[in-house]
Amino acid sequence: MEGVQRYLENVEPRTAALFTSAACMIGTVVVLLQKGYTQREAKAKIQKAQNRRTDSLQRAEHAVLQYNKSHPETDSALILTLSLSELTKKLQEGSLNPEEVFYSYMEKTLDLNKDLNCCTGILLESFDQMKTLDSNRKGLLYGVPVSIKENYGYKNSESSCGVVINLDHPAKKDSVLVEVLKKQGAIPFVKTNIPQALLNYECSNPIFGQTLNPHNPLKTSGGSSGGEGALIGGGGSLLGMGSDIGGSIRLPASFCGICGFKPTPGRLSTQGLSSIYRGQKSMPSCAGPMARDVDSLALCMQALLCDHMFSLDPTVPPVPFNVQIYQSSKRLRIGYLESDGYTQPSPSMARSVREVKALLEAAGHTLVPYCHLNLEYVLAELVVKGILADGATTLLQKLEGSPVDPSLRAQIVPYALPIWLKKTLSFLLKPFSTRASVVLGGLCGVGSIQDLWKQHAAVEDYIQETIAEWRKCNIDALLCPVTGPAYNHLFCGKLSSAASYTLIFNLLQCPAGVVPVSTVTAEDEEELKHYKGVYQDQWDKLFKQAVCGGEGLPVGVQCVTLPWQDELCLRLMKEVEQLVKQSKA
Repeated sequence: MEGVQRYLENVEPRTAALFTSAACMIGTVVVLLQKGYTQREAKAKIQKAQNRRTDSLQRAEHAVLQYNKSHPETDSALILTLSLSELTKKLQEGSLNPEEVFYSYMEKTLDLNKDLNCCTGILLESFDQMKTLDSNRKGLLYGVPVSIKENYGYKNSESSCGVVINLDHPAKKDSVLVEVLKKQGAIPFVKTNIPQALLNYECSNPIFGQTLNPHNPLKTSGGSSGGEGALIGGGGSLLGMGSDIGGSIRLPASFCGICGFKPTPGRLSTQGLSSIYRGQKSMPSCAGPMARDVDSLALCMQALLCDHMFSLDPTVPPVPFNVQIYQSSKRLRIGYLESDGYTQPSPSMARSVREVKALLEAAGHTLVPYCHLNLEYVLAELVVKGILADGATTLLQKLEGSPVDPSLRAQIVPYALPIWLKKTLSFLLKPFSTRASVVLGGLCGVGSIQDLWKQHAAVEDYIQETIAEWRKCNIDALLCPVTGPAYNHLFCGKLSSAASYTLIFNLLQCPAGVVPVSTVTAEDEEELKHYKGVYQDQWDKLFKQAVCGGEGLPVGVQCVTLPWQDELCLRLMKEVEQLVKQSKA
């Protein structure tokens, strides 16, 4: 009943009455989540995982203290200010050694974690890796400490995805990308926090707790790669690896003021990455880099797209990174949208797109208006039904035995309702809240294998229709908002609708990246007071509450290209970054 009450508080009063009949059904949630482990068993497993994390942090702190005592000459402050390109150059030429870089970032990460709770554990094997690092001296990332999201497979380390059922199952070997990072001389040194079950853009779970935003602890760092966003945004890592199924790289990048890149699905290997929804094909998950600047993203992609990865995972097309496209200065024809027509952007989101559009036009590029095709239908019938084609059964099964994190409660309450009740409520809601009605209908799933095939075909058709629209507009790339600024805590689970700006590009299988370009101003906050939204429903009201109090927080824009044009997407991101930097000089 407590979950129902919370959910009812977040819908229109006249609509809330329609949900009271569902109260008796919420026992379904309780029953599902009590299966598997008893409460005592779950608590014991969580405590064991927390003890492992504490032990790794303490051992790393001791190692850092010992190093600092014996190497007082190390200039950590200088090392931490270097960009990735500057750092790799100094490491290659020998003016810096990997050991002093490693311990500088380890110390900063340990300090930052005390404030932000962004780490799920130190990879203690990284200390041993230092001893054999010279064998990979020619690697593009030689001596670079790299953080990795908790769901990345690392030998003898767990990938819980924030659920109890996954605990006590350490990986038997490294994921492909971890192997390639090591081959390129990088040192994976820490795992970072995630939301429970990964399908949420808060960053909190009952095992490792809540991660805070590095710019404002009252705000979320985003998710699901939220630990990465917080650690990089706070200066504890200069390169990290995340994953993205609906914005999970781009949203934390937006919230934390860093750069993040979601490649074309299949461009990077996902072998060894844990997922709650393995086998789901409509919205493929992608591995991708997160960093302080775009050049770092490009260097990471160049390092990963190598013969070693193509050999380890032959399902990845053996297409190396095209540096020529990334460095091109050819003028582009760029589509742009200030609003997707589904979620009205916050004032700072819209302003950032307008400002970047003006900068691109002044630099000689052509900007033309663009709008998505049939977005309301697509988000409900293709996106929601794609991710939760089974009616959320798999998600609920994965939560068995786990306490449900507060950030996820509002989101999963409607998932557990019987299909007949979801359909009934969807019908009854239609006159009052169009979006709630169609999304609740989408939560019913596809129903049958035949319907799943039809859904897959509809996704393929939509991709082709969008490609045709791009060609009709004759555009090379797209400039659009990314959800922001960072939310107040506990709003993400209530506002999956506002992820429309990122979700659509997972469905379209487009490479997409985020670049920070501005910060929220007092004028933005004043304009937010008059925010109404597109539908003027409860979700619009919640969005206004979620982003309020954001003055000074970073705001980004999103750059997108058609599938397999990853280098062109990064090239546009780099140009946006440079133009913004020049405009502020």
